[in-house]
Amino acid sequence: MTLFPIFRLGLWNLWLPTLGFYLIFGLLLWIFPLEVVRRLYDRSYWTPEQHRRSRLPKLLGLVMLILEIFIPIRPGLSSFWPGLGIYLLGLIGVVWALITYRLTPLDQPVTAGLYRVSRNPQWVSLVWIFFGTTILSGSWFVIGLVILMAAVGHYRILAEENACLIQYGDSYQTYLNQVPRYFLFF
Repeated sequence: MTLFPIFRLGLWNLWLPTLGFYLIFGLLLWIFPLEVVRRLYDRSYWTPEQHRRSRLPKLLGLVMLILEIFIPIRPGLSSFWPGLGIYLLGLIGVVWALITYRLTPLDQPVTAGLYRVSRNPQWVSLVWIFFGTTILSGSWFVIGLVILMAAVGHYRILAEENACLIQYGDSYQTYLNQVPRYFLFF
């Protein structure tokens, strides 16, 4: 592991596993009914302040995507296989969470599958994808960016939970009281 990443444009860079994620994510959204996709991206219950705060994690995610174009995957690192494993766990988590989301009736909060152990399994799994991918880079700086992105993403999660509380009322409040926000953490 090094402090800063190696920068080199190439075919076997970090953009490759990220592209794999986006292809799978896009395919799922493409086959989902339009109503489900609309609900997934519904921000109608957000305040202007919540919209403003959600920009920073998006910006950091974009910075990560740009960096990934120039950072090679380093299979010789001892962290390669753990990084690949974390990435794959995140990918499985996102797919599982999205399928559960798809199968939940539109007028009910999503509480099955991974949503039984985390109120935000899509976000947590996405962070795992980015974290696993950055471990493949062998750079502490890039790992730090992911940790920063996850930390500021907390405000986005609060906005989504508040919107669900407005939308689903008492049933979502009961869910909030029973299930931790980020798997093991309340």
